[in-house]
This record gives sequence, structure tokens and C-alpha cells, in this order.
Amino acid sequence: MKITDKEYISRCIQLGKNGLGYTAPNPMVGSVIVHNNTIIGEGYTSAYGGNHAEVNAIQSVQNKNLLKQATLYVTLEPCSHHGKTPPCADLILKHQIPRVVIGILDPHEKVAGKGIEKLKTAGCKVTVGVLEQECRALHKRFLCFQEKRRPYIILKWAETLDGFIAPDTSKRNEKPEPFWITNPHSRQLVHKWRSEEQAILVGTTTVLKDNPKLNTRNWKGKNPIRIVLDRDLKIKGDFHVLDENIKTIVITSIRNKGYTTNGIIYEAIDFTKNSAEQICDVLYKHQITSIIIEGGAKTLQTFIDANIWDEARVFKSTVIFNSGVKAPVLNGKLLHSKKIMNDTLNTYRND
Repeated sequence: MKITDKEYISRCIQLGKNGLGYTAPNPMVGSVIVHNNTIIGEGYTSAYGGNHAEVNAIQSVQNKNLLKQATLYVTLEPCSHHGKTPPCADLILKHQIPRVVIGILDPHEKVAGKGIEKLKTAGCKVTVGVLEQECRALHKRFLCFQEKRRPYIILKWAETLDGFIAPDTSKRNEKPEPFWITNPHSRQLVHKWRSEEQAILVGTTTVLKDNPKLNTRNWKGKNPIRIVLDRDLKIKGDFHVLDENIKTIVITSIRNKGYTTNGIIYEAIDFTKNSAEQICDVLYKHQITSIIIEGGAKTLQTFIDANIWDEARVFKSTVIFNSGVKAPVLNGKLLHSKKIMNDTLNTYRND
């Protein structure tokens, strides 16, 4: 039975997912090389600065002579420019691979069809647009960054059964520490999510009341870059976000230019004008392709009101507060809902 191009691109998508959390700001591409209906090589993008998927796939082929009669499948157009690594299109031509099947075009200004043009000019047969929607879903972070010039934004919060995101001040402990709404399984899942995205963002109130570490201590994976909104630089002293253990960017209204002190990067914006857009500009400047916004309620609602978000992950617990800080309100398409012990996780998409 002959396997179709769609099935091989589907395998490329599977491979590409292995790069989640490590390739950014590069896309997590997957690639497969086929000879006589048999896969002879596979690869996916290495951690940032390392090989691209096509390079790893070609290197995995034991008999390089077979490449001259093979087809290379890849989820995203091969690059045609020198970056951290040489152009993948040149490597494909060097090995005289006669056919290339591509999921989607690369919108990056240095690629944008140039890779395909280079391959076709050299006589390579190129097919584009196989499982296009599925490939766009795989590359949603990279595509959002390139097309909208901002990171892919994931809103995340937990709310009580009666719709509160935080308790009244009277219910909090004297020491600033998190007041948990969800169960340990849900909290571990959040740490997994943190390892998959480039950055995490919280507001001043969240830091002052909860003193979060914003790391992945409950999951094996890299820590996200910490983004802290601190308009008036109220966060001082020994708060975890200032411990210099993780790259941290503080967005403030103080000063007009970015500067670094004590290992913390400071970026200034005007909080009285479109703060969500300005925050995205700062994130774009620092090449952050995806971010989880964890709160608090005011920060989350700022992005919701500006309609600058792509996905929302909302936990609903069985805890009841009766009073406190109301959870954000959003309009989005419910993608799916699932139970995590006594919590319910609802995932929404901004259409």
C-alpha cells in the first residue's frame, strides 16, 4: 500500500512537536525523508541555535546515496538564508534530493517563498500546501509572531465554583504566598505548560500578594522568561521575581528607555495608552514568540478588553469563597473541557 503525502506530513507534525519549549524563537519543524515508500530519515528542530529539522533528517540517513532518489517532507518551507545555521535549501540541493513536499510557506521576511524559489530554480520538484491547517496549528506560535508581530498569547487562571479568582484580603495568610484554588494535579499541569512557552507574565498585585517563583519546579523542563508588570516599581526587597535566578523583564512607567540593573531588564511603556499593545511590542522586541499570562484579574482583563489573546485555559474548582476578586470575563469559542480530579479545565480560542 502506497502511503500518501498527507500521511508523511502527518508524521512530520508528530516529530515537530518534540521541539515544543526548546526551539523558540525558531519554529518547531518536523521532517521526514522517504525512498521507495520507506522512511529512511527523520528529524525535528534542535534547541535554539542547533540544527534545523531538515539537517537532522538528512544526517539520520545511513546511505546518503539514496537521497538522490528520495522525497523530503517538511512542515515549513526550508530556509534560504544564513542565520544561526546555513540555509536548509542549500543542503537539500547539495544532496540532490529531487522532490520536496512542504506543509506551509514560511512568512519570515528572509524566507517567504525564497526557499521554494531556490529549490525550483535548481530543478527540484516542489509541492506546497499539504495538511496546511494542521501545519499552521503546529506552528501557531511562530506564525503569530511573524504575521501579527506579537507573541502567541495564552491566558490562564483558576476560579472558584462561585466565580472568584482570589479571596478577600482577610482570608489570606500574613505572609505573601499563593492561596490555592485548584488541586495538585492541575497545578503540576500548569508547570508543564510553563516549560512549553517562552515566557510568563504577571502583574504587580500578584507578586506582592503571592510572591510567586514563576518557574517549573513541579515539572522537568526549562523555566520561562519572567515578565512582570510593575508600573510604579512597587516590587522591592526579596521577592522571588527579583532573585536573578531566571531571566526577568520588568515593564514599568519609570524611565523612557530600556536598561538593565542587578540582572533585571527594565522596559518602560505608557500605561495610560493601549498597555496591552505596548507590552506586546516589548515582547516582540525581545523575540518572545509565546507567553502565558497568569494574572491577576486586572492584567488578564486588560488583554481580554483589548482583544489581544489567542487561547484561554480556565480551571473551575469546587472551592467556594463567597466573596473576593471576581474572575475575568471573556467571549471565546470553547474548544474542549475535561476533568482533572475535582477540577474542570475549559480551553477557549479567540475567533
